[in-house]
Order: sequence, then C-alpha cells, then structure tokens
Amino acid sequence: PDGLPPGGEGRKQHLHYTDPQHWGLIRIMYYEFTSKPCLLYSPQAADLVIELSQTHKAKPDLTNLVFGTVFSDHMLTIEWTSNGGWQKPHIKPFGNLSLHPACSAMHYAVQLFEGMKAYRDADDKVRLFRPMLNMNRMANSAERACLPAFDRAELVECIRRLVQVDLEWVPKSDSASLYIRPTFLGTEPSLGVKKPSRALLYVILSPVGSYFSTGAKPVSLWADSKYIRAWRGGTGDCKMGGNYGASIYAQYEAVDYGCQQVLWLYGDDHQITEVGTMNMFLFWNNENGEEELATPPLDGIILPGITRQSILELTRKWGEFKVCERYLTMADLRCALKEGRVKEMFGSGTACVVSPVGRILYQGENLHIPCQDDFPQLASRLMKELTDIQVRYTLLVTDINSMSIPHWFNVIEFNQCVVSETRVTEVDCTLTSSRAIKLEPFRRRSWLRSCPVGGHVCLRSSG
Repeated sequence: PDGLPPGGEGRKQHLHYTDPQHWGLIRIMYYEFTSKPCLLYSPQAADLVIELSQTHKAKPDLTNLVFGTVFSDHMLTIEWTSNGGWQKPHIKPFGNLSLHPACSAMHYAVQLFEGMKAYRDADDKVRLFRPMLNMNRMANSAERACLPAFDRAELVECIRRLVQVDLEWVPKSDSASLYIRPTFLGTEPSLGVKKPSRALLYVILSPVGSYFSTGAKPVSLWADSKYIRAWRGGTGDCKMGGNYGASIYAQYEAVDYGCQQVLWLYGDDHQITEVGTMNMFLFWNNENGEEELATPPLDGIILPGITRQSILELTRKWGEFKVCERYLTMADLRCALKEGRVKEMFGSGTACVVSPVGRILYQGENLHIPCQDDFPQLASRLMKELTDIQVRYTLLVTDINSMSIPHWFNVIEFNQCVVSETRVTEVDCTLTSSRAIKLEPFRRRSWLRSCPVGGHVCLRSSG
C-alpha cells in the first residue's frame, strides 16, 4: 500500500513512509531489516545459464590486430519485459541478434553502451579495471534512456563469468587487452516514441591492440565550432550511440583537413570539451604561473570517463602540481602557446588510455603542442602507472569473492577513504550488492556481511 514494499506494512510508523523525501531512507532501512535485494526483478548471476560453443575460432595475430574487428567465442544476453521483469542471464555462442523491424533502438536510438577492459598480468592472472564505475555510468545512461534499472554488482558478476568462459581470449601481451562491450537496447516491437516495454542487455568481447592505426604517437586535431558534439540539457554525459554516430561526419571532414581527430568546441568563446571520443587534459603553467593539470568540468556536456577520473585521483595523490576541473577556451590555449606555458596536452579513454596531442588546426593556423620523443613526460608517466594498476591492483576475474585491496588505488569504488602508505584506515563506501566483500587490510578483524543494499558502512582500524 502507498508504494511500501510487500511485507513492510508493520513498520510504517518507523519508516515515515508517507514522506516522499524519506523514500531513500525507507529503502535502506527496509532492506536492512529484511535482507531482500533492492531490485526485485534484477538479473541474478546465480541464475546464469551457460551454453558453450561447440566450435572455437582461431585467436588473432596481435601484431596486426585492428581495433574492434575480432570477437570471442561467447556472448552474454539478458532480456527484460515490463510484465516479466529481467529473465535469466545466458552465456551462449557468439552470434547474430534477432530483432523486430520496429525495434525502438533502430528507430528512436533508445540505446546505450559501455566500454571496459580485462588485462592479463605477468603471472597469467586476468583482471577487470574499475568495473563498478562503468556500471554506475551505465545505470545513469539507462535512466536517461528510459531503460530498466539493473543490479550493478550482479551484472559485473555476469560479465566476470563471461570473461572466465573466454579466458583464453585475453591477450598474453603488455600492449593488448580484452575489450568488453556491454550494450543495452530498447526492443519495443512497435512504432511510436515511448518508453520501451521490452529491452535487451548483451555483452560481447573483443581482443584489441592500439586504438589508433598509428600506434602510440601524438594525434593531430581539427578544431572548429562548425559542429557540436553535445550541449547542456542533452545526453553528452551519457554513453549513447547517438552521440557517436552524429560525430562521424565531422571526423571525416577532419581527415580532409589532414587531421586524425576532432577537437570539439562549445559556445561563442570556443570552450574546449573533448578530443574525438576522449576526455581532454592540458598540462601547463596557468595564468597565475602555477603548474596545473586541467580538464573541463562535468557540466552535462562532458562524458564522465573512468580513465579521466583515475587520472584526476592519481595526480591529486601525487600532490606535485595543481589539479583542477575548469573551463578552457581556444583563446586560453593559443595565448599559453605563444607565451610558452603549455607543457603537454593529451586525451584519455578506455580504448587508448592516454593519447598525446601533437598539433591542432584552428582557424587556418597550426598550433603545435610540445611533444618530447613522441610521448611527453607526464603522459608517459600516467600511461605507465595506469597500466601497472590495471594489471596488478584491480579485480581478479578468477576470484570475485576475495576482493583484496593491496594498494590505495583499488579503493576507487568507494566514496571517501583515508589512507596511510600501507593500509586503509577509514572507508566510507556505498554498497551496491549484499554480497560479502572482504577487505584485505581488515582480513583478521572486519567483514562486511549481509550489508544493507544502498546503505553506508564505516570501517576503522587502529593498526
């Protein structure tokens, strides 16, 4: 009654259920008492059905691997309907999809995707890099697209199982990885702009090398306000296919001007927003003479990149220079170049990790960005540290139930943390699953068991 979950009628007086402002508290408290999952019809990894392929494709030659052209033997599919909710997840042989001709994803772009990677380390262990951040972003995109909510931790577990099935497809190479592409489609089988009554979530895997055909070399950019990637109030902060499809025309015009990518500008003052499909960073001496690493703020235009967040957190921990999110214009960049204040400029993203910028064509003028030995010092350092973290301190595919945290950077799924050099001393975390998670620094002291979904837990340790 009145929106209260079943079985909770006896607790009305304790939950203040009549006040809409308390609904978040209601949900936390209710599930704390009942230990029931927050999403009653969410896909559950425990229900996973696995159908193994009877044939296996040959693994590709990594030396000539073109990004996103080769796919593994299996895929994950999960269907949803408004009447039946989420169905059982299926891992099955990789194959074509069967869609209704009126499918809403094809007519009205009710669609989104994610991009993440699995890495193989020197000890032959395979790891996922910050998967919950991808799930958080995917959930935000799904809400914007009017697609159904899902349990993020359960989907991570399903993806982990898929990677485990195709473990041999994770390249045994320092310069290659397994790209993971979760995709979410509205499959409403009728015409009309409306919230879909059916949806399909699927995941495919692709071994990949360098994103750019030129390898890890500085890219050239065409900067022109003729085309706009995103605008305030739009979907620029969501990972939707429409954002990318609409950029292809400008990309080919950039190639006509002798450039590899587009530097997307916004507004009459030509604000710098993104580099091709990447977030943008500028390392310079700012107007006040401070050494600064700057990137545009998340104001609804910028995609909240996982690598972007990782770079911000990593450089802030270094404490060696100012790190900020601020607006940057082409006038700022041009002035700084003339005064010799620009040190480096680079893009960041899952596909390329870090990609330095060497040249920008703007209003008929070539602006040359300092690039020492093709890979500038800061970009090179970030590439190395991020790569080390990806293969050493991230979630092991082979064992999700023992999620160790040997390094401060692995506490990235948490809201706040206070750390010393060797141990986590305080963590404020938001749990997205009732699954027990073991934290290595507290191995003999603390466990998070049957935690309230959506609740907050604070751990403290004196040694």
